[in-house]
Amino acid sequence: MMNTDYQTSTAAARPARQVKRKTRITIYLDDEVLSQFRSLSEQSGKGYQTLINAALRTRLANPAQAQ
Repeated sequence: MMNTDYQTSTAAARPARQVKRKTRITIYLDDEVLSQFRSLSEQSGKGYQTLINAALRTRLANPAQAQ
């Protein structure tokens, strides 16, 4: 039997979650580049796509360090 007498006077509402928007794309990468990201993925425990995204974000945040 389920208890239906819940005390809600002290319950707090959850804060709204920020929606992280991502778009699925197809991209061609050099085999060596993909291999290095997959190797980094195994070492860090993070997905290689996550690492590629982070690298792109870092590059876009620091355009002066381009070459």
